[in-house]
Amino acid sequence: MIGYQLSDEHEELRGTVAEFAREVVAPVIGDYYERCEFPYDIVARMGKLGLFGLPFPEEYGGMGGDLFALCVALEELAKVDSSVAITLEAGVALGTMPLYRFGSEEQRRRWLPDLCAGERLAAFGLTEPGGGSDIPGGMRTTARLAAGEWVIDGSKAFITNAGTSITSLVTVLARTGEQGSDAGRREISAIIVPASTAGFTVGAKYSKVGWSASDTRELAFDACRVPADHLLGERGRGYAQFLQILDEGRVAIAALSTGLAAGCVAECLRHVADREAFGHHLGHFQAIQFKLADMEARAHLARLAWYDAAARLSAGEPAKKQAAIAKLTASNAAMDNARDATQIFGGYGYMNEYPVARFYRDAKVLEIGEGTSEVQRMIIARELGLNAIR
Repeated sequence: MIGYQLSDEHEELRGTVAEFAREVVAPVIGDYYERCEFPYDIVARMGKLGLFGLPFPEEYGGMGGDLFALCVALEELAKVDSSVAITLEAGVALGTMPLYRFGSEEQRRRWLPDLCAGERLAAFGLTEPGGGSDIPGGMRTTARLAAGEWVIDGSKAFITNAGTSITSLVTVLARTGEQGSDAGRREISAIIVPASTAGFTVGAKYSKVGWSASDTRELAFDACRVPADHLLGERGRGYAQFLQILDEGRVAIAALSTGLAAGCVAECLRHVADREAFGHHLGHFQAIQFKLADMEARAHLARLAWYDAAARLSAGEPAKKQAAIAKLTASNAAMDNARDATQIFGGYGYMNEYPVARFYRDAKVLEIGEGTSEVQRMIIARELGLNAIR
């Protein structure tokens, strides 16, 4: 019989992160959110807990865990706040993981220890201002080799963790040539750009609908030069490397989305136990009960979906379809639960002092980032073999 109970180790981690989120994050994150300020002190304490090193080997300063452990932590953080959770998710799954998966031993030993300790952050430069889901076809950023250096020109948009005072590097995807005679097949490579590199400019913070306590920037590269040995992995394999990383990233976003969906349930349960109308607590009314039952069902199904995908990936099994299903299911649950939670809270749900207002603002981007819901459906359909039908 297949079971979905956490191991003792993962359950201990879950309890530790839940307590941290409740005792450290919850009391102060609303103020950071309203000021649109990055919570450096919270991030530092997350580093001391070892959260940024969860899925990495101890030899690089990690905790020796796996993807499942990271996802457990993300769900618990997102039950309280998604800005903090996405800082961890992007820092680990997109920032550090490519270095671990594809970096040389010298690159790993140079950068991973500080990143695993949470003392520094890494970012991944993929999306471009004029691009969307057509990443290889729409990529305009270029990099050429000249005198033993990569010379990078172009720009990136919506990059998380790129502009903090503790940002160490950004891994940038860039066109490094054409493959064969087909000009439509662009050679795309991944190149490590340290934060202090000349010609690399970080834009001002975006004014965002949600995730207001996280760092999101536009990046510009103007004849930005880095040594040739800053190539990450094999030349021309940058996009393929990214696709491999993205399966894990989608599961991580699914866990974060599940946390938001579950957080909505928890906030509503507290609210309906305290709030009265027509002589009864709100939880007395069947309309509220049914809405909360649907919300709990969504969160439960989302959790089962990411558990399945994360377990497969942690075991080294292919899980492209399962990762897409998890991301699609969980992001839908987050959006639906945030809407219903706001409705249950009524006018209070529209006030920023209440967590459900943050949840509502934070939920929509989960249907967009790391592959839109439409892209997830494309992946699922392709994995079902539907593209082969003529």
